[in-house]
Amino acid sequence: MQPDLVTAVHAAEPSGDCPLCPRLVAFREEWRLREPDWHNAPVPSFLPPEGADAVRLLVVGLAPGVRGANRTGRPFTGDFAGDLLYSTLTRFGFANGRFAARPDDGLELIETAVTNGVRCVPPENKPTGAEINTCRQFLTPTIAQFPKLAAIVTLGRIAHETTVRALGGRLSAAPFSHGGASDVGDLRVFSSYHCSRYNTNTGRLTEAMFVDVFSSVAGYLSESPSP
Repeated sequence: MQPDLVTAVHAAEPSGDCPLCPRLVAFREEWRLREPDWHNAPVPSFLPPEGADAVRLLVVGLAPGVRGANRTGRPFTGDFAGDLLYSTLTRFGFANGRFAARPDDGLELIETAVTNGVRCVPPENKPTGAEINTCRQFLTPTIAQFPKLAAIVTLGRIAHETTVRALGGRLSAAPFSHGGASDVGDLRVFSSYHCSRYNTNTGRLTEAMFVDVFSSVAGYLSESPSP
């Protein structure tokens, strides 16, 4: 891992009442009143049972969905995006068990972690630039806590760009493109369109296109020995 990414592991997760982004705090409080039984807090990263030391692949999304991770408390759980993501991870041996869109479904990740560039749900699924920049203080140590990390998949342009910045890379040297791959430091960063229902309904992203990205990831990791 690059030296400038070394930081305290505990900083990788914001507190349940993180106050850093006033607009997101207000939206979170609104949903706490409307749905008091939901998670309604920053969504922590989803790790394999063995913990951070086992992670070789990190998937970075944009932010929790209102009725997805904001409700369930697990990334990509509770909405359509998770159906495609976790079925694809399972297909390539990065997850096992049955994904049932709830955090107690027994699904386990294998040498893989899933997180979001912005940890709190934003109104209309659109975080502001300031919110993205603020939440990067959690993404950077999230990446740094994985000593065996070899590859990152970024889902969508915003997730890609904040990840490259968190790694200290230049966007011009690692531009976003679906199916693209760039080396940033000692990590290979693969980019994909986000697996949202909007993208799949409009044909911007097909299941085959998404599968192709993870096929490339699986091939790369199979050729990259664990440190």
